Amino acid sequence: MIDLRSDTVTRPTAAMREAMARAEVGDDVWRDDPTVTAFEAEVAEHAGMRAGLFVPSGTQSNLIALLTHCQRGDEFLAGDGSHIYRDEGGGAAALGGISAQPLPHEADGSLALDRLRRAVKGEDIHHAKTRLLALENTFRGKVLPEAYTREATELARGLGLATHLDGARLFNSAVASGRPLAALCRGFDSVSLCFSKGLGAPVGSVLLGNEAFIGRARRWRKTLGGGMRQVGILAAGCRYALRHHIERLAEDHHNARQLAQGLGEIATVEVRACDTNMVIVSVPESHCAALGTFLAERGILVAAAPTLRMVTHLDVSAGDIHHVVASFKAYFAT
Repeated sequence: MIDLRSDTVTRPTAAMREAMARAEVGDDVWRDDPTVTAFEAEVAEHAGMRAGLFVPSGTQSNLIALLTHCQRGDEFLAGDGSHIYRDEGGGAAALGGISAQPLPHEADGSLALDRLRRAVKGEDIHHAKTRLLALENTFRGKVLPEAYTREATELARGLGLATHLDGARLFNSAVASGRPLAALCRGFDSVSLCFSKGLGAPVGSVLLGNEAFIGRARRWRKTLGGGMRQVGILAAGCRYALRHHIERLAEDHHNARQLAQGLGEIATVEVRACDTNMVIVSVPESHCAALGTFLAERGILVAAAPTLRMVTHLDVSAGDIHHVVASFKAYFAT
C-alpha cells in the first residue's frame, strides 16, 4: 500500500533494524543504558542544547515539558490549531491542572506578536498565571519564519515567559530552510524532537533543555510511566535515523511538490497548500467516500475528507507519486 495518511506510518529500514539488533543496552531508569545516554548527548549537541531526555512519544515529550515549566493553575499560550493544544488529549489540564490559552494562527503558522502580548496575564489573582509560550515548527508543513521565531521568543522572555518548541517535524524545517537544527532551536528553553515521523524510526522522541530542566523532566517522565528499561534497542533506531535519514527528507519535499503539481491539473481538486512534505487539497464532500474507496482499491491509503492532507515520507517513492496522481485523474475522469 502507498500510505499517505501521515509520515507516522513509516517502517524501519533493514539497516535500522540491524542497528537496533546490535544495540548495547542497560536499565535506562537507573541511567545504565549506554546507547540511550550516548544518543541523548548526540541529539543535544546537534540541536545546540545542553541535555536531552529520550521518551516514547512526542505527546509525552510535550506533556513533560508543560509539567516541568508550569504549576497547577498556570497557563500556557499556543496556537488554536497546534498539536500541543488540540491533539494531545487535554493532558495538560487532565494531569497537570494547567490551562491553555489558544490564539489564532496567521497564514504562515505564526501567532501575531500583538496578540501574544495582550494574552499574557499579569498578577491579578482572578487570572491564571501565564508561564509559557509554545510554538510549533513545522506547523501543518509550514516552516516558521526565522525572524518571527526570534521576535516571538525575545518577546516572551521580556514578558517573563519560558518558551517551548514542538519540533515534531523540525528536521523537515531544517532541510527546507537550509538552516542548522541548532539555529532553529535557538531562543527556546525546551524543544521536543520526534524521530518516528519523517526520520522513520519506529518509536521515540527527545526532549531538550538545560541540565536542571532535564533533571526535573526526568522525574515527570517516571511519573507518567515513560521510564523504560533496556530501551537502547529503540534509541539505536533513532540514532541511525539521525545519522542517515535527515538529508533524504529533501526527497519527500520534492515528491510532495510533484504530487501537488499533478493534482493541480485536476479541475475538481483545489491544491490549498504544499509545504515541506505535506500536500493539502480540497475535494467536494460528495466525492470523499467514493474517492477513498477508489484509491484504496488501487493500493493508496488517504484519510478522505473535504480538506484532505497527504504526507510524503520514507516509504513513498517518486513512482508511487505518479501512480497516485494517475489514480486521482482516473477517478475524476469517470
